[in-house]
Amino acid sequence: MNDLNAFLEPGMRVTHPTQPDWGVGQVQSNIGGKITVNFPEAGKVVIEGSRIALCPVFDP
Repeated sequence: MNDLNAFLEPGMRVTHPTQPDWGVGQVQSNIGGKITVNFPEAGKVVIEGSRIALCPVFDP
């Protein structure tokens, strides 16, 4: 399976599709398909980009 989050860059804001209670997190890094995100309610989480498609958050 391809990396579903290849476009994510540090500083972008995202939510986890199955963990909405984690809040809106900020991407810290995206290296080799592993995305590190700092979520306000879950802390720093490393996500396998080929398994979970994070949802980008765009402020108006």
